[in-house]
This record gives sequence, structure tokens and C-alpha cells, in this order.
Amino acid sequence: MADPAVGATEVPEESHRSPQKETFWALALGSMGVVFGDIGTSPLYAMREALRHTRATVSPELAVLGVVSLVTWALILIVTVKYVIFLMRADNKGEGGTLALMALAQRFVPRRSGWVLLLGMAGAALFYGDGIITPAMSVLAAVEGVRDAPGVPHEAARFVVPIAAFVLVMLFLVQARGTASVAKFFGPVCAVWFLVLAGLGIYHIAEDPTIFRALSPHYGVIFLIDNGFLGFVILGSVFLAVTGAEALYADMGHFGKGPIRAAWVVLVLPSLLLNYLGQGALVLHHPAAHTDPFYQMIPQAIYWPVLLLANVATVVASQAVITGAFSMTQQAVQLGLFPRISILRTSETQAGQIFVPQVNTFLMVGVLFLLFVFQKSENLAAAYGIAVTGAMFVDTLLFFVIVRYMWKRPMWVALLAVAGFGVLDMTFISSNLLKIPQGAWLPLALGGALVVVMWTWTRGAQILTDKTRRDSVPLIELSEILKARAPHRAPGTAIFLTSDASMAPVALMHNLKHNKVLHEKNIVLTIETAETPRVADDNRIRIEPVNDDFKKVIVSYGFMESPNLPKALGLCRKLGLKFDIMATSFFLGRRSVVPSAQSGMPMWQDKLFIFLMKNAANPTDFYKIPPGRVVELGTQVTV
Repeated sequence: MADPAVGATEVPEESHRSPQKETFWALALGSMGVVFGDIGTSPLYAMREALRHTRATVSPELAVLGVVSLVTWALILIVTVKYVIFLMRADNKGEGGTLALMALAQRFVPRRSGWVLLLGMAGAALFYGDGIITPAMSVLAAVEGVRDAPGVPHEAARFVVPIAAFVLVMLFLVQARGTASVAKFFGPVCAVWFLVLAGLGIYHIAEDPTIFRALSPHYGVIFLIDNGFLGFVILGSVFLAVTGAEALYADMGHFGKGPIRAAWVVLVLPSLLLNYLGQGALVLHHPAAHTDPFYQMIPQAIYWPVLLLANVATVVASQAVITGAFSMTQQAVQLGLFPRISILRTSETQAGQIFVPQVNTFLMVGVLFLLFVFQKSENLAAAYGIAVTGAMFVDTLLFFVIVRYMWKRPMWVALLAVAGFGVLDMTFISSNLLKIPQGAWLPLALGGALVVVMWTWTRGAQILTDKTRRDSVPLIELSEILKARAPHRAPGTAIFLTSDASMAPVALMHNLKHNKVLHEKNIVLTIETAETPRVADDNRIRIEPVNDDFKKVIVSYGFMESPNLPKALGLCRKLGLKFDIMATSFFLGRRSVVPSAQSGMPMWQDKLFIFLMKNAANPTDFYKIPPGRVVELGTQVTV
């Protein structure tokens, strides 16, 4: 297998990107679909699930006031305080998300920390779990509204799952075409959705304004006490109201802190609160509506338009999660957590528009499996919260590193800053863990499997690098040997890709051993991944002359960039290194890896690592190297 030629090495800092051309409010509108699509569809099922678990001995009035109070304060404490006020301050050159936070933490922690890396892996793995459940849950909950539609026979319920499956299959099939052409409609559609949520809420609040009592947190506390242990279970359902909160942080780089915060405070939070208050008022006034308060609150005259809008909103929310999974994969590959994966660009102008075929297929199969196994959104609700709560807890732990080492606050301040959020996260995690028998095991099992894959790849790559280094000759030493015994010189330039620029590349050694030639110009090229999202062109290339025969070239990419070697090497001209790329040969070392019982990993892990290497994307395609200029020289290595 060819040398990965990628190492997560820190490079000089630079500005995140050129300023966005869009206006502040245009960005705020755009964030409605991408950032808030998931949390915006929670009213479809969150209230219903929380009320469904309420103990029969608790008065209906206290149940409604308690649930609305808990939902209100979950939105305020988790979304507004934790993410909007605090966590969004911990950005990595404008980018957010678990892996961006992990890369930032690794830059400031005193020494390379394995637990910071493991936290990043866990957060990424749980994100994929959420990425499978969100489309299935959201779309199914929206389509289920057909059952309560006026004039629809009861037998129509059996068509809910097939309709949801059709919508989801179409959604995944269009990913390859890119979403740039329709993405501009996501924001306006979700803005209308939030206005409809607010309007429905106000309509029913007018029926029973006493629902405003639920804004007091003491109703939530009394409700939990009266329900006893069941109240703890209900917290897991209440958490459904804030699923999607992590998107505020993860998508920060696309829209900026200001527009996301403005959108949340001005429209999204008020609309959600009004809708939950409206659902509460409806159930206070009509107790029988507790079985499905969202669809019961829609007047029959506008039922079908609202149902259609709900379905469109859930498709938008699902789209945001899918593209988020693509971006997460790109970051994971660049940071060395996953093997190279084929990543295709679907837009010439928008950097974030990418398509990852393997991830798209993985998500589609997983979503359809969930859909046909669980059948109803209330069954899926049991599996929903655990992945999100786990990812949020990972963010909290990484935030501790930022407060302590990046912001250089005393230990007691860092512990205090994280303790409050940690207690909140652990409370919701514990509540959701109670749902393991009902389906919460699924995202945990998926997350655990992905952590094993990432850890195996990271560990195996390190073992391979160490072994190759032990078996290689330092480049300086080789250059001295070649001075004493000059080989035959071939015209032109040869570029040797390697992950360790200080050692003679395997392909170079094989070329000398078997072909007994050395080119006139020889470039030892290493690709580094920065712990920042992007690298400016001015800092892209570093050239370090070794002697007349060899030059080291280090090409740096941010963890949100897709490598393009020919384009990057074109920058060498500005630095005085001139060559014709179409008259240049690229030498890659293709390593055939065999398992060894004496290696640093168990045999099963060796075999998993070898499987991942064999299925990694071809480096020629991944780095956009002209195929006709590539020469591969093989060697066998044991791990």
C-alpha cells in the first residue's frame, strides 16, 4: 500500500479564510436550514414522548406544566448558555465541531495526549450514530402526520413507512449531484417553518394563557419529584427537544458566530418556546391531545400545507446531518483518524460542497435498517438521545482543556466552568442509558465499532511509521553515500512521496537498488495536516534544500481542505523551485502489509488494519496526481 504521506503536524498559523461576502442577515437566514433544521423538527415528537411516559397518578396539569418547564430550561441551559454563550467562544480559526475542538486542544495541551485523541474519536463516532438516527426519526415523524390528516382513512397508516423510505432513498440518491442548487432555499424554508411553529403556538396559548406558569423552573422540579424514578426516565424524552444543539457549534465555520447567535435569539428560540407553550396550552385545554399534541394543534383548514411544510423541513434537517457527516469524514481523514476515502467535490465555487460515496451508502443502509426495524418514531425515540448526549459530554470535556490550557485559567476555574455542564450532560446521559434495552444500544454499538476502527487505524499507522523509520536510512546519510558512489543520472525531476521527510523514502531506495539510477532533480515530498481548518497559499509550501541532488518540499493542508498536489506544487515557482509537472515522475512506495503476532496490536487488529489499508483510496486519485506520471514500487512490511 502506498505511503500515507500524511501526518497531523502543526504548521504556521494563518487567517481562517477570506471574509464572507454575504451580509450578516443573509448568513443568519442561511443558518436556519443547515444549523437549526434538526432542533427545529423536535416539536414533532419531543412533547409527545415526554407526556407519554408520565405516571398516571400525576395530575394532568402538573404533567403538562412540568414537561414544558423542563423543555424550556433545557433549551436555555444546554443550547443558549452552554453552546451559544460559552462553547462557541472556543473556535479553531472560526471552525467548530468535535474534531476541530480536538485539534485545538491538542495544540495547547502540554504534551501529546492520548485521551484528547480518544475523546475526539468518541465524539466523531457518536456523531455518525446521530447521523443515522436523525433522518429516520425526523422524516418518519413528519410522514406520520398523514394518519391524523382530515379525510384520510385509518388504513393509510400502513403506508407511512414505505412513504418515509421513498423520501429518504430519494434524499440519499441526489447527494451525488450536490445540493448547491437547492441549498439556497433551505434557509427560507426553515425560516417559514419557525414562523409557522410560533404562529401555531400563539394560536393555542390564547386558549389558555395560564401555560406561561411553565416558564418557572420549580414546576419542572416538582414534576420530577412527583414522578420519582420515572421522572428520571422522562428526562431522556425531554432531551429530544435539544437534539441538534451541537450543530450550532459544528457549523460555526460556515456562517460565523454572530449570524448563528442572532438567528437563535431572534427567531429560533422564541419560535420553539412559543410552540412548546402552545402544545402545553392545547393539552391543558384538551387533555386527550396528549397522544400527539403537535398534529392536534394544527387547524384542519391548514393541515395539509403544514404537513407538507413539516416534511420539507425534516428533509432539510436530514440533509444538514448528511452533509455534516461528509464534512466530519473529510476532517477525520485529514487528521489521520480514517484511511483515505474517495471525496468528490460537487461544486466549483463552494468549498463545503462535497460528496463521500462510501459514507452516503453507509448512512442510507443504516437509516433504512432503522426505519424498517423500528417502524414508528416513538420506537426510534428510545435510540435517539444517547448519541447526542454523549457527543455533548465529549465537547464539555474538551472544553476543559481549552479553559485550562488555551485560556490559561486556574485549575479551579476550569473545573468550575466544566462541572455545571458536566453534571447536566451526565444527568441526561444517565437518563438515556435507561433506554438501552429499547434501542439505545444501537448508536452505542455503532459508536464503539467506529472508535475501534479509528483507534486501529491510528495505532497501526504509527507502528508502520516506526517500523519504516527503523528500517530506513536517514536522507542526509544517503546523500553522502551517493556522493562517494554516484549512480547513473536520468534526466528530469523525480518526486518521492513519504510521511517522514528526514528518512530516505522507500520508493527512492528501491529505485536505486533495482534501477540503479538517480534523477537530475529529486524532491522528497511530505504532506502535513495542520491543526487548523485551512492553510493560506502563502504558508502552503516549505522548501528545505538538502544538497545539490535533493530538496525537501513540505505541503501543508488544513483539516477541512482536500489535497490537490499539482495545484500546490504550482506554488513552488514563487519560491524558486521550477519544474514541468507533466515531465515529472511521482514515485510512490506500495506496501504489502502482513500480520505478525509479535507486533504492538492483537492479531485481529492487525487484520482489521490491513483490511482498511487495502480499501483505502488510491493516493494517485486522492492527491489528484496525474496517473500517467506515477511509478509505484512495492515492498512487504509486517505489523
